[in-house]
Amino acid sequence: MYIIKVKGKAKIPDYIQLRDENFVLIAYFRADRPLKDLHRYGLEGKETALAGVIEGLEFGKLQKLDV
Repeated sequence: MYIIKVKGKAKIPDYIQLRDENFVLIAYFRADRPLKDLHRYGLEGKETALAGVIEGLEFGKLQKLDV
């Protein structure tokens, strides 16, 4: 799974994208909202680790997600 942070403009907030091994979009959520429904993506119980990864992400850089 891969993760990327997308910079918003003006009234559009920053977003996080989760993509599978074929780079197909599987989740898209706001970066400033609490993480929920992570069980859908196989990340249940990893909210704290994922929040830490999101904080350290640079905008526009695709990164392999290992949590």
